[in-house]
Amino acid sequence: MLGSATLQDAFQYGLVIALAIALLYAAVSDIRSRTISNRLNILIAAGAPLFWWASGLSVWPGVAMQLGIALLAFAILAGLFALRVMGGGDVKLLTALALWIEPAAFLQLLIIMAVAGGVLTIVMAGYHVMRRRKDRLAIPYGVAIAFGALWVLAPRLADVPAIA
Repeated sequence: MLGSATLQDAFQYGLVIALAIALLYAAVSDIRSRTISNRLNILIAAGAPLFWWASGLSVWPGVAMQLGIALLAFAILAGLFALRVMGGGDVKLLTALALWIEPAAFLQLLIIMAVAGGVLTIVMAGYHVMRRRKDRLAIPYGVAIAFGALWVLAPRLADVPAIA
């Protein structure tokens, strides 16, 4: 029989699995259409309070810190959107992820995302040149975001809760 802590751990693990699936979906949809749907971003953001509860995150300073990091991320990323450096779906996806991922790990996500995005850009640009395309290069940055987030979430995904 499951104990209450084990049930909570299993629920938390299930939420992380759901987030991983949502990230894969975001990457695939960004590859196909160069968009990440608002509905998906809303679902990811809406799952964060359940994750906070399952993780035992305290309202102060835990939840407050997650909200603050998400607000800061949105402000900075919205500026990048205004400069046409980043897409709107990417801004919303990263903001939603900031609700899930603790600040130090979120910084790690951003670094891994930037490196993966750079590699993705080089590969896409090379393909673009080889195909002799004249149109504007559109990078599906949701792939880099998903890669960075899955990299950061990998230890949680590998830590399957034991059922007692």
